[in-house]
This record gives sequence, structure tokens and C-alpha cells, in this order.
Amino acid sequence: MDEIQTTVLPRKGIAIRLLYTFFFLIVFEILKIIVQVTVVFQYIYLFITRTYSEPLRRFSNKVSVYAYRVMRYVTLNENELPFPFSDFPKETDPPEPQAHFE
Repeated sequence: MDEIQTTVLPRKGIAIRLLYTFFFLIVFEILKIIVQVTVVFQYIYLFITRTYSEPLRRFSNKVSVYAYRVMRYVTLNENELPFPFSDFPKETDPPEPQAHFE
């Protein structure tokens, strides 16, 4: 079994990461609102046209990947600062070819 090396972390580094974490928690709340609005709009569009908006699907997929990266950072599972301090993340999983409603 591998043992995790314990190191003493500098308080200044912890405080700086905490400030970034507070910032990204606010960003995450904004992302949640964006996801909620896109879901509502997508379903309104779906009811009216009986097909989904492909540009909105691609946008919401990118937003979900970004939200995932933000969550990994604030939960100390990733060390790279998310966008806008680094590049916007690339899609990890493309959307399904077609959504099913059964």
C-alpha cells in the first residue's frame, strides 16, 4: 500500500488558495444559474419545435465541463486554477448523438 507523504503547508499558500476557492464558489453559483436557464430554455424550445437546440446542447456541455473543473479545484482534487486563470477546458465527453424521450 502506498503511503501518502505528509508535508507542512505554508499558511500563506493556504490563505491564497482559500481566496481563490471563495472566488470559484461564487463562479460555481453563477454556473448553476446558467445551467438552470439553459435547461428551461432547452425544454421550452423542445416543446415548441419538437427538436432540441444543438448549439445550446454544445454550450451546456462546455459549461458542465467547466463546472466540473471548478468543483475539482475547490474540493482540492485539482491544482490547476480554472478559467479565467488558465485555458477554458476542452470537452471531455461529447454530447450523445441524440437525446431520447421514452
